[in-house]
Amino acid sequence: MRLENFTIAIKNMVCDRCIKVITEELRKNNLKFICVKLGEIHFKNTLTEHELTILKTLLKKEGFEIVETFETKIINQIKTVIIENIHHKKHQLLNQNYSAFLASKIGLNYSQLSKIFSDLEKNTIEKYIILQKIERVKELLVYNELTLSQISYDLNYSSPQHLSRQFKKVTGLTPTEYKKQSSRKKLDTI
Repeated sequence: MRLENFTIAIKNMVCDRCIKVITEELRKNNLKFICVKLGEIHFKNTLTEHELTILKTLLKKEGFEIVETFETKIINQIKTVIIENIHHKKHQLLNQNYSAFLASKIGLNYSQLSKIFSDLEKNTIEKYIILQKIERVKELLVYNELTLSQISYDLNYSSPQHLSRQFKKVTGLTPTEYKKQSSRKKLDTI
């Protein structure tokens, strides 16, 4: 059996380091590929069953896995778009809210996206966005290069006070208290 698709979606890819790890493993295992992007690998040719087994093994060893169902592919796309927007600024919201933004990027209406995400993740897209934003705030606080006002503007908060309230609700600490303690979760554990 051969895969019919040249692109394979990968779960748990959340950063450039993930891309680097997978790229190195593909090269070590002589799997011919075009490129590795957040959440996917593009191959030159379809994979044989043997190549697919090698791929699954090397991905599992590094904490990744192939996304195989429609629903998990959608969840992976949602997470990738959110992470790219919040952590890497690869997308512009262009005065859109996240629901319209995600629907336009993924090509499904938001109610479908929301239902799929909530059913499988046992969490809402909104809460996932908030958790990602808070992780980004933690990172920026530790860097100590931006003020809280600059961070709130950068992450599209209505005000620094709104950011502070949400930060305290999620972490139990104010941004100032956090800055003194500074401990962050890995993105792929959120």
